[in-house]
Amino acid sequence: MFESILCQITEYDPDVLESLIELAVAIAREGREGKRVGTLFMLGDENAVLARSRSLILDPLLGHPESARHITDVNLRGTVKELAQLDGGFVVSQAGIVLSACRYLDGIAAEVEVEVPLGLGSRHIAAANMSAVTKAVGIVVSESSVVRIFCHGQLVGEIIPELWMIDHATHIRGTVKKEQVGELSILTPRFRQATVTE
Repeated sequence: MFESILCQITEYDPDVLESLIELAVAIAREGREGKRVGTLFMLGDENAVLARSRSLILDPLLGHPESARHITDVNLRGTVKELAQLDGGFVVSQAGIVLSACRYLDGIAAEVEVEVPLGLGSRHIAAANMSAVTKAVGIVVSESSVVRIFCHGQLVGEIIPELWMIDHATHIRGTVKKEQVGELSILTPRFRQATVTE
């Protein structure tokens, strides 16, 4: 369903990435008990992400078997939706194992300069910076219900779950490719093709 985003992020198993994006979209659509919820997932390069983050509280996933922490496990998805209400983000291994929850990601990295569109908050800044200084992909669920994907410090996709939001939620700059999948709008940057003479 998210092919236009998946084709830009080739370093990761598309099944794991798609499962994580689907979970993010579910959180964006459903919220929790009628309240909008925002959260952040960092996928891959887990050692670097863990080294650049810290626990905000005692980690609720610590000590549970890997088999119970795979992103495709239905029981884990419910747990993640509950934990998303707490501050901090999730660190997910390249294989799709949720390693840690409620993590504070160092949002400002001195060694890179990342441009995050105006109006996006600290989760987006943290995801953009972390994806710039590591090989991880950041998936942000905004409290406005938009899901944004960052790779190599760049905003590479926006998923807008409700049609009425399309004119108000877009932050991708330049020419945008828009796809409609059911009620989801998937936006990705349209890169100019280089000619042979360039």
